[in-house]
Amino acid sequence: MNKTKKIAGMLGIPYTVWAAVFIIVPLLMVFWYGLTDASGHFTLANVASIAEPAHSKALLMALILSLIATGVCLLLAYPLSMFLVETQKTTHSFLAMLLIVPMWMNFLLRTMAWQTLLEKNGVINGILSFLHLPELSIINTPGAIILGMVYNFLPFMVLPIYHVLAKIDDSIINAAHDLGADHFQTLTRILLPLSIPGIVSGVTMVFVPALTTFVISDILGGGKIMLIGNAIDQSFTKGSNWNLGAGLSLVLMIFILASMAILNKYDKDGKGGTF
Repeated sequence: MNKTKKIAGMLGIPYTVWAAVFIIVPLLMVFWYGLTDASGHFTLANVASIAEPAHSKALLMALILSLIATGVCLLLAYPLSMFLVETQKTTHSFLAMLLIVPMWMNFLLRTMAWQTLLEKNGVINGILSFLHLPELSIINTPGAIILGMVYNFLPFMVLPIYHVLAKIDDSIINAAHDLGADHFQTLTRILLPLSIPGIVSGVTMVFVPALTTFVISDILGGGKIMLIGNAIDQSFTKGSNWNLGAGLSLVLMIFILASMAILNKYDKDGKGGTF
């Protein structure tokens, strides 16, 4: 037994080194730059800059859009997950694969594809014009950003919910029906409470990347809508102000830690986070 533990410990050394180099060290660098000024002196000015009108507006806009996108993903993902569970095993495996296949394509390419579809002279408006229907003016609007978020992050909501629903024993549902519960009561009193771990996991997995994204708002928002992710990106790439960018990143970490705290509260056994 001791020999087995020793071997297991040795096999974990590569990951420990990898985690130290690519996780711990970058995090320490973010804290260092975020809590110091250009001369290396300690300061909270970088973190406090979130109160500036431009940054607070960007954070508020990011919160609103990410919450809307998360809500839409949840509304779409739950019935889709129930449908996947209800179908036969061979069928739902194929349907689940169809859901995952788009994720194999590069994130940037998927977002640019939506730009081609939504732009003024794009595919969708071309079809609408051919059918003599009113054209859409959604590109470079918050609606386009939400659409991009939902499309890119929907699988991260579906998979954990589906994973939890698939584990619910059919006998529980049958017992509820035998006791006189209708479909709505079964959904609200049986399925929803039992699937809370998957819902919380899905909300966390969608909300966090939606809150921090900047690529989607750059491409589908045309750079006209500033989110907090864009502010951080510009601080590093255009303003060359690593201290400010790291300070704003520390603010976002608060939301990430809050999401993890919620996940741990409702999903202590980790049942909703694996699939």
